[in-house]
Amino acid sequence: MAAIAKFVRDLNRYVIVALAVLAAFSIRFVLGSVLGDTAAALVFIPAMLFSSLLGGVGPGLFATVLALPLTWFFLWRGVPFHHAAAYVILLALIGIGIAFMGQSLTRSLAEAKLAAKTLRRREAHLRSILDTSPDATVVISADGTIVTFNAAASRQFGYLESEAIGADVSMLMPEYSRVRYEGSVARYLEAGLSRADEMERIAAGRRKDGSTFPIRLTIGRMVVEGETFFTGFVHDLTEQQQAAERLEAAQSELMHLARVHELGEMASILAHELNQPLSAIINFVEGCQRLLVHVDGKVAARMRHALDESAQQAVRAAEIIRHMREFVVRGETERRPEDIRSVIKEASELALAGSRIRGIRPVFEFAPGVDIVLADRVQIQQVLVNLMRNASEAMRESRERRLLVRTLVQSDRRIAVEVCDTGPGIAPEIEARLFQPFVTSKPGGMGIGLLISKRIIEAHGGRIRAMNRLGPGKDNAGPCVHGARFVVWLRAEC
Repeated sequence: MAAIAKFVRDLNRYVIVALAVLAAFSIRFVLGSVLGDTAAALVFIPAMLFSSLLGGVGPGLFATVLALPLTWFFLWRGVPFHHAAAYVILLALIGIGIAFMGQSLTRSLAEAKLAAKTLRRREAHLRSILDTSPDATVVISADGTIVTFNAAASRQFGYLESEAIGADVSMLMPEYSRVRYEGSVARYLEAGLSRADEMERIAAGRRKDGSTFPIRLTIGRMVVEGETFFTGFVHDLTEQQQAAERLEAAQSELMHLARVHELGEMASILAHELNQPLSAIINFVEGCQRLLVHVDGKVAARMRHALDESAQQAVRAAEIIRHMREFVVRGETERRPEDIRSVIKEASELALAGSRIRGIRPVFEFAPGVDIVLADRVQIQQVLVNLMRNASEAMRESRERRLLVRTLVQSDRRIAVEVCDTGPGIAPEIEARLFQPFVTSKPGGMGIGLLISKRIIEAHGGRIRAMNRLGPGKDNAGPCVHGARFVVWLRAEC
């Protein structure tokens, strides 16, 4: 089947050659009076050249063979025999030369066509590889002009290929990297390096919107016809960096959890161990009270009063330790209806002991309305004691030392307890992490007080929040117009 098709193609070529020679003959016949007898040979040369280009040696020689008798036909009557013979022989030689030249030219054209096709195929293949590569590939000339910009580069940097081609590669770099880049290329050219790994480094890229991102850049050098080009392979390290940050955060959180767990175990052990000395203190105090029963006088009365207070505080300390141990071990709270005013007053007596000596002026404001909350009295008092002591310590260096504790009734049947101070406020660097473990601004502080307070309030179904209040008129906190403000929300008894 293929042989028949080839025979048909060859036959068509020879038919076309015959028509071309016949066309030349017709032109010569029609223009004979104008061209003269000597132009008989020349008029067939274009037909022979066309035939050679059409099919090579065979069609070229066939056209020559057809042209020779037709040329003789025009010459034999008008010129001497030897002149006519010379013209015919010369035409034969020209035809043979044109046939072989046409063959060579046809072969060269076919090879060029095949080479162009192969080149287009390789270019398409290379382009497909570049466009499917997950890494950006950028080829630049020695002066920094971008000549190739693949699809991954468009995704990473945000530029279209049409925008990048012909532009300077410095547009893909932050300002601080451009001087380093120019120096690196200069040294690279001077040293004549050729290995890609000799210019591999971690750098930064700049997107079209101006944002920067970390990259790993590998640069290779190539020389084409004496001109130097650089190919840059750009790997986006954003995900890798984010993964490293997440891993670091997870490790840090695990360390925090481990320390919190150890702290819970230590608190449980301390609670167990402290119960014994507290019980002994209570027993000694009660013994002293019995000995003073039969002693009269003002001094004895004052001693009995002091011992009564000591016994009460020792019992209270034992109760606090018991509640805290139960909360740390089991996370349980014994909630019952409590008067929030009474809870605040008792907590302030513990937290503000000696505050007047330090120049701290406490202010209490209790909103009328619902005063009963569902709470574990001891645990909530511990939270309030912690907040009031923190406020007192924060105002050590303040000229104005005013502490406000007030209650507000919320619309959702919750009672808010606010503790405000006139200290320097919460430092910005720890404000977002204030309730995380081991975060503190106090010298020698452990950073666990607010963490435990937060867990106690959340175990009560409430919330705790910290904020800064700076400048007059910025809030409705009454006399507390600057410093820190802590708010605790508790459920009111319906």
